[in-house]
Amino acid sequence: MNIIPLPGCTPTPMASYLKALGIFRVLSEQCAGALTSCRWDGSIFVLQSKLSRKEIVDFFLNRYCPTPLVSPWNAGSGFYFQEGKSKEKGQDGKKIKTGIRDQETEATRSVTSLQNSSGKRFSAYREMITQVKTHLNRTGRNCAPSEDEKKELFQNARNSFPDHLLDWLDAAFVFSGDKLIPPPLLLSGGNEGNLDFSNTFIQNLLAVFDKDTDASSESSESWLNNALFSEATQLVGDSSSGYFAPGIRGGANSTTGFSSKSHTNPWDFVFVMEGIVLFTGNATKKLASHKYEVSFPFCVKASAGGYASGENKETTESKGEVWLPIWNSFTSLTELQHIFSEGRGSVGKRLARNGVDFAQAVASLGVDRGLDSFYRYGILPRFGDSYFASPLQQIKVRRDPIISDLLARCDEWISHFLSKAKSDTAPSSIRRVANRLEAAIFAQASAAHSSAQKNSTTAQELLVALGECECVLARSEKWRTKPEVSLRPIPYLPRDWVQAADNGSTEYRLAAALASLTFFPVRQHLEPVNEWAKWDDAPKAKNQVVWNEGDIIDVLCAMIKRRFLLAKSAGEKSWPEFARLTAWPCDIAAFIEGRIDEKRMAQLLWGLCLVDFSGESFSKETMPERPSTETQQELPPAFYAQLKLCFARLPDDSKVPIEPIIFNLVASGDGERASRQALRRLHGSNIPVTHISIPLSGDAAKRSAAALLFPLWDSQLAVVGKIVADEKFFQNNHRLPQTLTT
Repeated sequence: MNIIPLPGCTPTPMASYLKALGIFRVLSEQCAGALTSCRWDGSIFVLQSKLSRKEIVDFFLNRYCPTPLVSPWNAGSGFYFQEGKSKEKGQDGKKIKTGIRDQETEATRSVTSLQNSSGKRFSAYREMITQVKTHLNRTGRNCAPSEDEKKELFQNARNSFPDHLLDWLDAAFVFSGDKLIPPPLLLSGGNEGNLDFSNTFIQNLLAVFDKDTDASSESSESWLNNALFSEATQLVGDSSSGYFAPGIRGGANSTTGFSSKSHTNPWDFVFVMEGIVLFTGNATKKLASHKYEVSFPFCVKASAGGYASGENKETTESKGEVWLPIWNSFTSLTELQHIFSEGRGSVGKRLARNGVDFAQAVASLGVDRGLDSFYRYGILPRFGDSYFASPLQQIKVRRDPIISDLLARCDEWISHFLSKAKSDTAPSSIRRVANRLEAAIFAQASAAHSSAQKNSTTAQELLVALGECECVLARSEKWRTKPEVSLRPIPYLPRDWVQAADNGSTEYRLAAALASLTFFPVRQHLEPVNEWAKWDDAPKAKNQVVWNEGDIIDVLCAMIKRRFLLAKSAGEKSWPEFARLTAWPCDIAAFIEGRIDEKRMAQLLWGLCLVDFSGESFSKETMPERPSTETQQELPPAFYAQLKLCFARLPDDSKVPIEPIIFNLVASGDGERASRQALRRLHGSNIPVTHISIPLSGDAAKRSAAALLFPLWDSQLAVVGKIVADEKFFQNNHRLPQTLTT
């Protein structure tokens, strides 16, 4: 067997990929004894065959028989003459049409030329053209059918033509109930505006072959070697390649000058059309319904995420996305046809319907085994009514634990949210965060790391994107409660998110500590939800929500004030500080001194509040990454230590009664009076604290007040408290795990 690389066939642009499929399909069908198989070796298509390189070239030049492609439902297909024009001109200065269709066009001339050919390789094509013209003459049709008439024309052709002429018809349309649905690859049915693909195919065939002798044209072999092996050749100028290869299409800004004409290789377009035949769609009837569901191989609705220019308007006008598979093992045509016939992805138990779904399917092994990666293409509007097959990204097939395990908990919510966010009634804020969520999912799916290598950057962005969606959704009560929307809050996420999204930052550790508070979860201060993550419209629940888009310091202080009331109603005698994770003193010091990114901490808080912190305690391996040993030496100021002893779980079951006046004074910036009140309360509770009043005021005092919400474990409280209290007071404190390094 010969191994034959085809450098002229690469995954990008789309034309080059489809060309590879066309070459392989034709060789496998018309040279069955060659036992040809194929695979991708990086970015090069490789054949394995009994045929040598020279024999493959010889086959295409001398024995290749084109698949008969005709599109009589299109005006530019070459089956309809234009109306003739008289010499007289109308008031608008244009020649008056005669009403008689007798004017030849380039398209009709090419069809007639092929029909009148005598070459053996075009025998099937002549049969197809004759069948079509006989049917059109019998029905008296001399112009392209309307949309309603197109269905009848197609159905009659499909029922009357012999089986060996049906490959193109099956690829061109699928019946969905009483509708004809074209695949995204063929746009509106085998044409792009005035460019008819089937007629362009005929014109390119006539450029590479003599229609009567079957001999190849003078430049045909040079063009073929360029198409297969990327050898240099002179291309044909001012010709069209369709939307499949935007880079050679020509037009404005397509060269170093202002514009250029297109330059194409006729063999390229021939092979592209031969490859498209593999993309045969199907329609299935839904159970207990009269509706049909149409699917085309690896084709889904467009999503805006994953590329820089993505926006909702563009996806609405798009023809969809095509995810082209790459495989690394040699595969036969039968196996490849099976892959394309089952060309779909699944997310959990549902089929992928859009780009985001397909990205999740690829990252959770919800696609056919044996595929190595996918090239994602968007069929996007460009230059008015034209379309480009734009390569967007490559995603490798692998099991990503973030998407497979952690994101799966809210997969149904994501699908519902994104579908509603695309509606015309969705607020711009909802659309904006939906785009951010899509982009984060694509980034996670395409992140280049193995299952054993942690990559917290993309995971954290995904968690933040979920938090932003929840934040905006909570504020959009009027929209989310509409019957046609009916969006629930994001269900609680698995606690493994805590480790997966940990990038070792101060902001992350602080946000995780707040989110893990178990006495009245912080999430209920952010949005009106109950403990089961369901909307709670009761006035009591809404009164607990203090979140606003202002200063995070003000928000934390507002939370503490609410928790005073909650503690009182719960009958707590001292500050109820219960949490699964705690803050490190060095991180609190950075917070008080203003050395953190407060906006980022707020974003992380929204994301981490979606995590379910119930269940077992965190182990050393599963909690967020510790600060460095050097950083741990930094401690918050003595002023904070005084206050924290009034709002903490003290050793030996010592209790300091809750005194809101202390917090209110420091939150208002009156640190000196707050310090005196704290000393009185601590002495009254028999806490051995040094009696020194600390006159702190302004922003530092307010930040110290907000920092009181961060929970501390006993060992951490001892490190902070010994600044102002007797060290012996903390020596027998072993209620909770020791978390500081020695």
